[in-house]
Amino acid sequence: MDKTEKTPLIVICGPTASGKTSLAIKTAQDFGGEIINADSMQIYKYMDVGTAKPTAEERAAAVHHLIDFIDPREGFSVADYVPLAHGCAEKIRRSGKIPILSGGTGLYISSVVNDVTFGDGGSDERIRSELNVVLKEKGAEYLLDMLSRFDPESAAQLHPNNSRRIIRAIEFYKTTGKTISEHRRETKLVKSRYAPLMLMPAFDRAALYERINKRVDIMFSEGLESEVRRLLDMGCTPDMQSMQGIGYRETIRFINGEITLSECAELIKRNSRRYAKRQLTWFNRDERIIKIAPDRDISQIVSEFLKNFS
Repeated sequence: MDKTEKTPLIVICGPTASGKTSLAIKTAQDFGGEIINADSMQIYKYMDVGTAKPTAEERAAAVHHLIDFIDPREGFSVADYVPLAHGCAEKIRRSGKIPILSGGTGLYISSVVNDVTFGDGGSDERIRSELNVVLKEKGAEYLLDMLSRFDPESAAQLHPNNSRRIIRAIEFYKTTGKTISEHRRETKLVKSRYAPLMLMPAFDRAALYERINKRVDIMFSEGLESEVRRLLDMGCTPDMQSMQGIGYRETIRFINGEITLSECAELIKRNSRRYAKRQLTWFNRDERIIKIAPDRDISQIVSEFLKNFS
């Protein structure tokens, strides 16, 4: 497929607190684009403060898709996300506008850009339920060891805290007889429908960490604790996928009296910095990503890219 036959896709990615939202909005305004959210926490309704979701004013400044649309009591996976993102990109392009994929969830972004297919295979509720019982009885380390016996590649990439993805990898193997690592390699052989321009604001590590710390302080001043209490009152529980997000799980511990408010804030800052480091590791592996200075005007880069599709 010739590049000009593909769908142009501007990708603005990077770690938390790196200014992706404002850059995506400005790019959408300057080049007639619409934004497709690629943040796995901003998909949830009622979770605004802790996810640093774009404000009403920011969403009014540019059309946003796949944001604020899933009930936090429901599950949602990358396999659910990708076809929705493809549909949005197709609709945006048909309207004569440019799709802009913006967020910090590396798995969402790579799965869309690389056109990863998930299909209907690899899912079995019975197996998943059995694995969740094992998780409660024996812990995530036990499941991770189980996964390493037949898929050491995936096991090496997963942290014990990420029990949902560990269970998914085991479920996929038990259902299909193929490891999820093999499946991903096979899908990479499929040519993507997109011609991407991938940009990442590149902050000095110390400056990024300072931005993260300030963002957490702002979250508390804007009502993070009240937001978490409302979610708990709605019936959200600590074991739900949505409530595992950084900022929410720590605040639940404070509400339950396990830690002080200052300890809660410091934990959120620390865990956010660690998450940013993991995000950078993920994005730095992709040689297509162009690192840009935070204050750089990207108009020329985007203009040159879009010339191929005019």
